[in-house]
Amino acid sequence: MEERVVLVDENDNEIGTEEKIRAHENGGRLHRAFSIFIFNSKGEMLLQKRAKSKYHFSGLWTNTCCSHPRPEEATEEAAHRRLKEEMGFDTELKEVFTFTYKAESEGGLTEHELDHVFVGKFDGEPKPNPEEADDCKWVNVEGLQQDIKENPNKYSPWFKTALERVIP
Repeated sequence: MEERVVLVDENDNEIGTEEKIRAHENGGRLHRAFSIFIFNSKGEMLLQKRAKSKYHFSGLWTNTCCSHPRPEEATEEAAHRRLKEEMGFDTELKEVFTFTYKAESEGGLTEHELDHVFVGKFDGEPKPNPEEADDCKWVNVEGLQQDIKENPNKYSPWFKTALERVIP
């Protein structure tokens, strides 16, 4: 089945759909996405290491879950669906802000997204889907911020941008 993303203008108004890979080619078309940041009761953040098989930004550490809503799917509904698919659990989520970014990837692809950022709390054991994540770990936020300063190329571009607003 062809995966499609929702194309949007800078105000998040839908302007159409596009096949997912095509939306990332030729400079990237702006499309709707979401990023989920999960914390536990100790204040640690759950990171995932993107699977090496991913079509872009593979093998990088990033927030707990990120993806695109399907056409005619509410963004929060998509966030819950993908959290279960990628990390094997669901929890209450709260949308905290949106931002737009553009980042070049390997293979000539461009990520150009209007990203809805959700936060949630979970104290269980994630069960990452190996097709989505090669690894996951709970991290201390201060240590994470220091590691990003020292090793920025280990992390996805949207994660670094969103983290600045998730953790003031």
